[in-house]
Amino acid sequence: MWLLVALSASGAARADIYRFEEPDGTLHFTDTPMDKRFKVFMKDIRKDQKLRTAFKLPGFARNPAQFEPIISSCSREFGVDSALVKAVIHAESGYNPNAVSPKGAQGLMQLMPKTAQGLKVADCLNPSDNIRGGVRYLRFLLDTFKGNESLALAAYNSGLNRVAKYGGIPPYPETQDYVAKVLSYRNNYR
Repeated sequence: MWLLVALSASGAARADIYRFEEPDGTLHFTDTPMDKRFKVFMKDIRKDQKLRTAFKLPGFARNPAQFEPIISSCSREFGVDSALVKAVIHAESGYNPNAVSPKGAQGLMQLMPKTAQGLKVADCLNPSDNIRGGVRYLRFLLDTFKGNESLALAAYNSGLNRVAKYGGIPPYPETQDYVAKVLSYRNNYR
């Protein structure tokens, strides 16, 4: 997504961007849609005067306080420490509800489409739906790993199967850094 924003901002891209998602979750982006399955993902604001005056890029680091009611409610509902939820959101999206990763994870808690579908998340870019689904998933992972936050976070980042395969935090620097970062953020949110 940042590439698209960068291209739009730099002037290199001068066309609408279209998106299509296959049933298996594979995403396709183009500036020349090949069929009707492609829907507008990003408008070229230079072409549309109305959008040019109204368009604002979402801030990357949002004010965490605006999501506090949703986080508190979901934390209570699923019995997950609200500081841990805030730390995951901070690490995953920087509190950007419109974040989409290169791998297709979406929203504040960066839910993958298949995970979101299994959690019955209607709209990953809706903060309430996304946080509720993410906290529910964290609860499942915490239960799976008998309350071990490090293992639950490792599974949140790299997948349940990888944590099971290695019998602990996988030997991936990205996952090891992620666990340490989230636990550090959690301590700061307390």
